[in-house]
Amino acid sequence: MARFTPHTDSDIEEMLDAIGVRSIDDLFADVSPKMSGELDLPPVLSEYEALRDVEEAAWENDTGLPMFLGAGAYDRIIPSSVSAMLSRGEFLTAYTPYQSEVSQGGLQVIFEFQSMISELAALEISNASVYDGANAVVEAALMTARLTKRDPKVAVSAGLNPRYREVIETYGVEIVELSHNNGTTNFSDVPDDVSGVFVQNPNYFGNIEDIEAASEAAHGVDALCVAVCDPISLSLLEAPGNLGADIAVGEAQPLGMSLSFGGPYAGYMATKEKFVRQLPGRITGETVDKDGKLAYVLTLRGREQDIRRARANSNICTNQALTALAATVYTALMGPEGLREVAELSASKAHYLAERLQASGFRLRYPDSPFLWEFAVEMEDVERANEALLDAGMIGGLDLGDGAMLVAVTEKRTKEELDAFVEVVANA
Repeated sequence: MARFTPHTDSDIEEMLDAIGVRSIDDLFADVSPKMSGELDLPPVLSEYEALRDVEEAAWENDTGLPMFLGAGAYDRIIPSSVSAMLSRGEFLTAYTPYQSEVSQGGLQVIFEFQSMISELAALEISNASVYDGANAVVEAALMTARLTKRDPKVAVSAGLNPRYREVIETYGVEIVELSHNNGTTNFSDVPDDVSGVFVQNPNYFGNIEDIEAASEAAHGVDALCVAVCDPISLSLLEAPGNLGADIAVGEAQPLGMSLSFGGPYAGYMATKEKFVRQLPGRITGETVDKDGKLAYVLTLRGREQDIRRARANSNICTNQALTALAATVYTALMGPEGLREVAELSASKAHYLAERLQASGFRLRYPDSPFLWEFAVEMEDVERANEALLDAGMIGGLDLGDGAMLVAVTEKRTKEELDAFVEVVANA
C-alpha cells in the first residue's frame, strides 16, 4: 500500500534537496502575487459538520417542480432502468477504453450508441459521442472547413441556439447571419464562400425548419449542410440524412439524461460514409477475431489528438461513455414506438397549452409557424410571470428578453399543471 500513501517527511526532504530548496515555503517563495496577512476562511469543520452544512444548503433548492423551461435541455421522464444500468460498477467506474481489446462490453455499448444515432439521422456513420451539443456543433463547423478546404466560415440563422453560436465564435469560426422571418430561416441568400450551412430543427424558438431547403442552398455553393436536431424529434420528423444533410449533430440529453444543472451531457455526430476520416471523436467498429468470433475495436485512431497531436482532426480523444450509455439504454427501452409516443405526447400537450394561452388573451410570437413542443408566447412582463409561477410551485419558461417567454412542454406535464400555468400567468 506504500504507493498509495502520502509522502513521508523524509520523502519530502529528499525531493526538496534534489531541486535545491530548503522548505516548501522556499519552493513557492517566488510565486506572485505574494499573500500577506491571514486568509479569511471559515473555521475548520469536521466531516459530519461539513456534510450537515451541505445538506442544509441543498434543502434551499427547489427540486421536483413542474418545469416549462427548455431551450436545449428538457425535463423528460427517465425510466428507473437507466440509472440502474448506469450505476453498475463495470460501467460507472470505467473511464474510456484505452486498452480496447479488453473492453468489449464498453465498446459494444459505444457501437450500439453509434448504431442508434445513425438510424435516427439516416446517415451511415456516427462517432462515439462528443462532449455536448455545443461541442458537436462547433466540431461540425470545423469539419466542413476541412472537407471543403475553405476557411472556417458558416452561415447560420437566429434560429440556432445562441449558446451553440457562442461556442462557434470561441473557436474563431466566422459566422454569416441568415435572415429569419416569422420564426423560420430564409436560405435563399447563402454566400458562395461558406464551408457550411447550419439549420436547427426544431429551431431555438421551437419552430420547424426546412432542412431540404438548407441542403439545396448549401450544395448550390459547394458547401455542406449541417442539421442540428433534437433526437426525440426524429421519431416524428423526416431524418436529416433523407433531406440532403451531410452532417447531423445535436444534444443527446433528451435521451434519458437528467438536467443536472446543465451537465454532463453527450453530443452526437453523424455523417456520410465518405466523410468518415474527417469525423472527430472515437469510432467503434464491429469485426471478428482470429477465431471468427464477434469482436469490437476502436478504428481510425489516427485522426485523434493523442496520436496525431496538432495534426489531429480535433482535440477530442475520448467520449462521453456513461451519458452515451444512458442514451443507449433509454432508446433501447423505448424503441421506435416508445420514442414516437414521447414525441406525440409532448407535442399534443404543448399545443393544448398554446391554445389555452391564446384563449386567455396571449399571442404566440410566431402564430403561422408549425412547432412541436416548444413555442414563444408574448407577455407584458415575463419576469413577473416567472416569479408568480415559482410562487405557485412551477418553473416557468425562458425569458427571451424582448417581451416573450419560450415555453417547453414535455410528456411529463399533466393537464392540471398546464391549466395551472395558464391561470397563474393570466393573473400575473
